[in-house]
Amino acid sequence: MKSYDLVIVGGGPAGLAAAVSAKENGINDILIIERDKELGGILNQCIHNGFGLHTFKEELTGPEYAQRYIDLMQEKLKDVDFDVVVGPESRGFIFGVPVAYANGKGFVPVRKKGKLPCETISQDYELEYGTATIEMHKDAIVPGQKVVIVDDLIATGGTTEAIIKLIEQLGGEVVKIIFLIELEGLKGREKLSGYDVDAVIKYAGK
Repeated sequence: MKSYDLVIVGGGPAGLAAAVSAKENGINDILIIERDKELGGILNQCIHNGFGLHTFKEELTGPEYAQRYIDLMQEKLKDVDFDVVVGPESRGFIFGVPVAYANGKGFVPVRKKGKLPCETISQDYELEYGTATIEMHKDAIVPGQKVVIVDDLIATGGTTEAIIKLIEQLGGEVVKIIFLIELEGLKGREKLSGYDVDAVIKYAGK
């Protein structure tokens, strides 16, 4: 039986990002196990029509609907000069990877403690009932690189604040932060004061 240096279960955005990161860090013999015929991670139940009628006034499949929002996030980067996209586990992968790909840029995953394969730096941040820790590879950002952070949601802003600290610890410059959804009532932007923050969808409540 053939042996591998790394086996990744699931060929969705998180699995693919992990494989790319591992490859960049010298792990060459990698196996990705995926139940579907194609990689990418679009859920089977989202293939049907019926999305987009309210927002886009037309019937879209799940992948088409997701792509519309990815395109809207992409528009937020018009005229932004940047070198790399950073996205947190896990939905930051879903939106960050296609944005990075569309711009011909690299993607850097930020993951929960203990999930990245090589040497990392870490940052704690506050939760409602305790603390959590996120990590980034120590060599993921080159000093002087201009960084865009992409994620699905900003609530209190704690996770993004921690990501910024990791990037700046490695010498990177955060030039743009883009979210799909902002919960304005939680005032997450206040923790990100001084940074260029944008969101595609804004909800006034919590």
